Amino acid sequence: MNRRFFILDRNTASTLTNNSHAKSGSLFQNRVFQSIIISGLFLQIGIWVRNFAILLFVMEKTNGDSFAVSMISVAEFAPIFLFSFIGGTFADRLNPKKTMVWCDLLSALSIFAVLVTLIFGTWQAVFFATLISAILSQFSQPSGLKLFKMHLPVEQMQQGMSFYQTLFSVFMVLGPIIGTFMYDTFGIQVSIAVTGIAFVLSAVALAFLPNSNQTEREVASKTTLWEEMKSGIKYVLQKKDLSLLGLCFMGAGLGLGLIQPLTIFLVTEQLGLPKENLQWLITANGAGMIVGGALVMIFLKNVPPQRLLALGMLSNVIGLSIIGFSSSIWITLLAELFIGLMLPCIHIGINTWILQSTEGAFIGRVNGILSPMFTGSMVLTMSLAGILKEMFSLTAMFEASAVLFLIGLSFILPLYNMKIVESK
Repeated sequence: MNRRFFILDRNTASTLTNNSHAKSGSLFQNRVFQSIIISGLFLQIGIWVRNFAILLFVMEKTNGDSFAVSMISVAEFAPIFLFSFIGGTFADRLNPKKTMVWCDLLSALSIFAVLVTLIFGTWQAVFFATLISAILSQFSQPSGLKLFKMHLPVEQMQQGMSFYQTLFSVFMVLGPIIGTFMYDTFGIQVSIAVTGIAFVLSAVALAFLPNSNQTEREVASKTTLWEEMKSGIKYVLQKKDLSLLGLCFMGAGLGLGLIQPLTIFLVTEQLGLPKENLQWLITANGAGMIVGGALVMIFLKNVPPQRLLALGMLSNVIGLSIIGFSSSIWITLLAELFIGLMLPCIHIGINTWILQSTEGAFIGRVNGILSPMFTGSMVLTMSLAGILKEMFSLTAMFEASAVLFLIGLSFILPLYNMKIVESK
């Protein structure tokens, strides 16, 4: 699933006045926050239509081959491991508005190129659609995170993250339904075309973002890319909380990658249902996320992010353990609902933690270092998931995933009562 988090144009006195007003006013009056929400809306439509159309299309073309299905996820997540650090470093140097707009436009272009190949009968090109979009997101996502850091005061960061997470949660419910409907009704070609149009509309929304701080980019240009990459690694290693967060990421990534490609087999084999019923498991998870995001935004907005993260990790351990043994659709749905309810604690906790603990000049590189620790671990087990499924039962795979989440939780427990010192 693609995520965007969101420098500030200070070239004129009027812009400074507007920014000051936005910061002191309501979160929803913030121009950057509004643009990002609208962009995120279009992106979620495109991503879910693409993901479900490609999944169902590949399942149909390969007769449910587990290796082919797992390769869809590898195409989506492997670029995060390979390009995240480079993309994060460039995000600390380039104009974030232009970076984000161009990435969406290039993603749309790649989608339309895939559509052309599909028309001429090369169905394997659908993997290319996911791959290119995933690569480009590694340049746009950290640019958005820098915008988010500089445009929101610290007291609104967790609320902003909660609202943005709720948008994703809504599409966890609607996305599978929309994606399945589009593929079943119109087929793969129309679904891919809709994805491309959605990316173009996202770029249009981002065009209303303010420009970046030119002075900051001029300073960044005086150092080499390699020097900035080394300074980013040194920065993370010197901060104990970020280093332990990275180890937590690795445990969670290993656990998630082990089951990510196999959920559809949980439906078809363990529960004995048609593959289209996957949408109801995702819907239950998404419904929980909507409620969970609202609860964090209203009742838990002042809870320290490391405590939110620990609560979310523990909930995954419990929920995955139940799913692994369940052969009842209702128990599995309730477990997915419970995981979804607590999942915003992980997403909001992680992103708020990074935003509060990291200096603005290092946001891109910190994100570019920590993300591959999670994604690289996930891609490793994801690549092996299809093979391991043939060797072990689905129950064993889900229980092993729960254990890996528990190991990840153990790394951040020493920070449970730590007070995060905000970096500017």
